[in-house]
Amino acid sequence: MAQDTSQRSPASAATPARALLPLILPALLVGVLASVLLLLVEGVAERLEHVLWATLPDALDVGRYSVLWILVVLTATGVAVGLVVWKAPGHAGPDPATMGLDAPVLPPAVLPGLVVATALMLAGGPSLGPENPIIAVNVGLAVWLGRRAAPRAPGALWAVLAEAATVGALFGTPVAAALLISEALAGRQSEGPLWDHVFPPLVAASAGSMTTTLVAHPAFDLGLPGLDRPGWGDLLAALVIASAGALLTLCAVRAFPYVHGVFTRLRHPMLMLPLGGVVLGLLGALGGHLTLFKGLDEVGELAADPEGWTAGQFATMTVVKLAALLVAASCGFRGGRIFPAVFVGTAFGLTAHALVSGVHPSVGVAAGVLGVLLAITRQGWVSLFVAAVLVASASIIALLCIATLPAWLLVTGRPQMQLRADGTPVR
Repeated sequence: MAQDTSQRSPASAATPARALLPLILPALLVGVLASVLLLLVEGVAERLEHVLWATLPDALDVGRYSVLWILVVLTATGVAVGLVVWKAPGHAGPDPATMGLDAPVLPPAVLPGLVVATALMLAGGPSLGPENPIIAVNVGLAVWLGRRAAPRAPGALWAVLAEAATVGALFGTPVAAALLISEALAGRQSEGPLWDHVFPPLVAASAGSMTTTLVAHPAFDLGLPGLDRPGWGDLLAALVIASAGALLTLCAVRAFPYVHGVFTRLRHPMLMLPLGGVVLGLLGALGGHLTLFKGLDEVGELAADPEGWTAGQFATMTVVKLAALLVAASCGFRGGRIFPAVFVGTAFGLTAHALVSGVHPSVGVAAGVLGVLLAITRQGWVSLFVAAVLVASASIIALLCIATLPAWLLVTGRPQMQLRADGTPVR
């Protein structure tokens, strides 16, 4: 009997279709709900942003992005988020420096404070994106609701569905979620075909991405000049820029636990976050308004006119945005690091284009984003995907795959921009 079991074909261990079919409806519901929550939070944040950065300064007759107003709004944002973190149940979730895309399951009472802190952060201008806290909120809600609707289903199922759905909604495509899941499964032994494990979260990611696409019509293509036929110069540029971007970002990653430690010693959110807001205001005044916020809309402004700034200006925005990301992630603002990292990589790639006119802007941007994301996330597939989706050119994918190799050798085994609970970096 033991011999028969050992010789059983791999196909016989596959999850049967009748086991996957009942998961489709729950996955669709989780996907739609995750996208709706993301859109609601971003919609509220956009309305508040308009009030803070247009209505109020116009009414007060001060410049919308004057040095004074940037300092006032960023400091006030630190105070407001600090109050939420201090007084809200559960203190708006765990230390954001310890959170990645694989969110913990938070109690329902913690989620409203986390939502409010995230919306305030997005509106006020700190250099963080919505991904980490929104994933945490969706995971918490999905697990809480799922356990009541289907108590026999494993809690891990709802968490996986919510993570995949939110990633799909964030990027407007289920591909990023599929790549994340595949990368996670590669690190563990799983029985059965890969697609049996990917199928339910891919349904959720598809529902989340389609809901976002139909409602908000997101577009990640920056409209940069196309790369029809890459040459040896393009390959060399991709290799150098991706590796240089990774090395530059590793400097910030190396400083992350130390900067976080400085803010942690203040011990109270009403000291940590207002001080962080002041520092971010000073950085915003130095780098200009394009270095504020999560960075996705600002990336579009940079890409719309690659010749509109000098190499020095692009370099300044690169360093300031990277510093702002470091400070915002260290002082307690609730937010993720992927979207501002895209701005850092874009500005870095355009710096290379401004310095060497032979560097194609699409190659510079894609390679810069690739290197920066590899250093921050250590997510190879997602870094490749994000870098490629910004540039609508199939020929650039081969360049990026090759450029990944030396950049990965630089970042693998080194700390990433995420900490454990004891303050030591995750590797």
